Amino acid sequence: MEAATLLSTVAFVALALAVVAFTRRAGRVLGETREAESFRRSIADLTGRAEQSLGAVSARIDALRRHQVTAPEIEPNVAAAIDAVARYATEARGLRPPAAFVEHQTAIGAELERAHRALEMVAHGCAILGDARPRGRELEAQTSIKRGYVNVLHARDAITHQAAAVAVLRTPHEARAFVRRPSA
Repeated sequence: MEAATLLSTVAFVALALAVVAFTRRAGRVLGETREAESFRRSIADLTGRAEQSLGAVSARIDALRRHQVTAPEIEPNVAAAIDAVARYATEARGLRPPAAFVEHQTAIGAELERAHRALEMVAHGCAILGDARPRGRELEAQTSIKRGYVNVLHARDAITHQAAAVAVLRTPHEARAFVRRPSA
């Protein structure tokens, strides 16, 4: 009788330990997945807002390059975009990514800073064009605006690429959960 009781107690303890181990592992995996999904949503929201801001100001800068608008007309747009992109870069640096996403977070922050510098270059060109007497500096202004515009386009493209990579990237636990096991 004692052997049966001892055996059933050992079996119960082993089963309880297995359940505890499984529950802890499942909790870790769910926590990591929740953290990754939260980061993905944050990046999607941030890059969506950045794309909207940069897309709108890019169109205005292109109109300036094509002489459809004047520099003073777009200066408020450029100033607003500079402020917005600076806030987006700060927000990107403040996100807490899972380990698998750190590289992409850093890249998005770097591209937002690149867009910020590019917009400042455009603002510099607009300031030169807005002067009452540019004194032969129109070529410098046009070059500054064009370089800034091209860098804004490149930064937008890189941000979009990084956001797409974050959307499909899986953490190590997520990757293992989606691996197909060969059927026998």
